Amino acid sequence: MNNNRLLRYSIVAALAGFIFGFDTVVISGANLPIKELWHTTPFFHGTFIMSMALWGTVLGAIFCGGPTEKYGRKKVLLWIGILFTVSALGTAIAPNPYIFSALRFIGGIGIGVSSVVAPTYISEISTAKTRGRLVGMYQFNIVFGILVAFVSNYLLQGVGGAGDWRYMLGIMTVPALIYTIMVPGLPESPRWLITKKNDLTAAKETLKQIGAENPDEEIKNIIAANESIHAGKANESIFKPKFRKVVWLSFLIAFFNQLSGINFILYYAPEILERAGIGTKDSLLNSISIGGVNLLFTFIGLYLIDRIGRKQLMIVGSFGYIISLSAVAYCFAFTAGNALLMSSLLLFIASHAIGQGAVIWVYISEVFPNNVRAQGQSFGSSTHWVFAAIITQITPLFLDKDNGVFGKDPWPIFGFFAFMMVLQLVWVLTKMIETKGVSLEELEKKLIHE
Repeated sequence: MNNNRLLRYSIVAALAGFIFGFDTVVISGANLPIKELWHTTPFFHGTFIMSMALWGTVLGAIFCGGPTEKYGRKKVLLWIGILFTVSALGTAIAPNPYIFSALRFIGGIGIGVSSVVAPTYISEISTAKTRGRLVGMYQFNIVFGILVAFVSNYLLQGVGGAGDWRYMLGIMTVPALIYTIMVPGLPESPRWLITKKNDLTAAKETLKQIGAENPDEEIKNIIAANESIHAGKANESIFKPKFRKVVWLSFLIAFFNQLSGINFILYYAPEILERAGIGTKDSLLNSISIGGVNLLFTFIGLYLIDRIGRKQLMIVGSFGYIISLSAVAYCFAFTAGNALLMSSLLLFIASHAIGQGAVIWVYISEVFPNNVRAQGQSFGSSTHWVFAAIITQITPLFLDKDNGVFGKDPWPIFGFFAFMMVLQLVWVLTKMIETKGVSLEELEKKLIHE
């Protein structure tokens, strides 16, 4: 029964990831219709229509660490649902690009906050044996949301005529409301209750609910680890020298995640496929296959993450990235054909799903100590989103078929991403620390004192 409760709590928190994934990709269906409706320039379109949500995400990720530490994980999880609901309804009825962009920005704040709080919460209620899979459910929900958004965009195309994109965006209100209604049923994180509130009674009750074998002993271990590492300090900065190793680990995994080009391809999938000569309807249909492969290999990644470990998945993913991105660059450079292009894009998505996709949110939520976990998760997530926003914002300047930097041949973009994945592979092999099967308190000792 207790294990079922732990799973249920993790699923509810991870639903924030579903809305995150849906919101991330649903804009791909509105991309071209909005261009035609509001006659946006490449610069305006990239800055306001496509990347405004990502800049909101950056803001949410940067500044939510403090409220999460002060008010608790549960209250902040609830506000995520409220922000998502307002954004979904508002963008669906937005009368102009400025109001549309402002409401996308609000939704982006929700995504940024969710990328910090949901993985943090799940990691803090999980056991060492199940942490990878349970936190990985957040990534699974992101990927499931991406697939549902691709399918939704395809099914809703033409439903509202030229305004079908409003239905594509507005339908996200449904999961946002469901999530918001379910969050109040969650317990607060026991580690937050101990380290921030010193509420041992409530923490013990939560530990019992989630199936801890010996709640009293677990509380003692959490207190001992916290006092040993932080010398009793309730609030510390992650930028102190003793945290340097974990700061660099979180920065680089987030940096390389976006320099793979994943958001570039997900946001602009239909346009990239159209550039290769695939029609609008077919490009949306092929986008669904991208979402399906993403979901399948995320399953595989979550199955393996607590078995072979985070580092091995990153190695496999890095090799897949290098091969697939090089092949996509080749397809655009030499007009190699749509079959090879689609196969290469699907290999890229599979490589991401089984590697970075399965690992990033788990890894960042693990490496920081209990006392600064939300702050560290905020740092890692904001790094991820800053680079996502920059890449998404400048993409139209490179991808535009008439005035793009590379003209009609966008292959150098994919060549650049392939080179960055070579650098990722080097980093994984030489610097990445394995975290599989180690308790959060043991990881604190290992990463802070070694």
